[in-house]
Amino acid sequence: MKDIKTAEAFANSWNNLPGGSVYTFDQFEDWFAPLQKSDFKDKNVLELGCGNASLLVHATQWEPSNLVGIDLGESIVSANQNMSQTGFKNYRIEKADLTEYRAAEKFDVVYSIGVLHHLKNPVEGFTSAVENTKSGGAFHCWVYAKEGNGLIIWVVDPIRKVASKLPWWINKYLIATPLSFLYFLYAHFIVALGISFMPLYAYSQWICKRNFMFFRHVAFDQLVTPQTKYIDRATIERWLADNSKVDPAQTYMIFRNGNSWKFGGKVE
Repeated sequence: MKDIKTAEAFANSWNNLPGGSVYTFDQFEDWFAPLQKSDFKDKNVLELGCGNASLLVHATQWEPSNLVGIDLGESIVSANQNMSQTGFKNYRIEKADLTEYRAAEKFDVVYSIGVLHHLKNPVEGFTSAVENTKSGGAFHCWVYAKEGNGLIIWVVDPIRKVASKLPWWINKYLIATPLSFLYFLYAHFIVALGISFMPLYAYSQWICKRNFMFFRHVAFDQLVTPQTKYIDRATIERWLADNSKVDPAQTYMIFRNGNSWKFGGKVE
């Protein structure tokens, strides 16, 4: 079953943002490490769940031969607008269900950042990433971790279950805004004082490099979606081990900012 409600919710988020990427290039590089420019240069690259193309915009700087972005929602409107401003010509944005998408010609690199954990069945998104990667090609994913997210799971997620049912503007301006302001104060306080034992300390160090508007964007992203799964290490290890197309000698898992997982590898 397609995640239409999730796609529509995120389209409300992405299509009500200023033009361009919401991320910095440093954030882009951080999300993609250990991949780097040499892995993209002159390669055919696919993003599963491209939103408004915030990552694709930066991916153009790594000089791929071709970029394709897939999304089920109307965020493809802002994605096309943002990509048209980059000057990069060899791109295509398609409206499709990423869990069902199968390209006629497989890609050198396939990635999905911050998307799998919002699917009804996250492993289907992972499987699609592998299935769309050519033999010898690379896949790369990032998801919310179960580890390190206790505060979010027990405090924020119950709010999300209510807020996600409300009109997007009520959610963004009357719920996400005040909550993000409280976290903005908390994050800057614990980072300034170096209180490293407090919840979300490592993540707070990362996000404190950005302004309040980015804090709100992240909060709204958390609250707008109908579903969020927090994925533990054992689950990702099982995904990698159980997929016969994944080369077991070339996989990796990286615990990022104390509350998320980057993982990927090569396809045999």
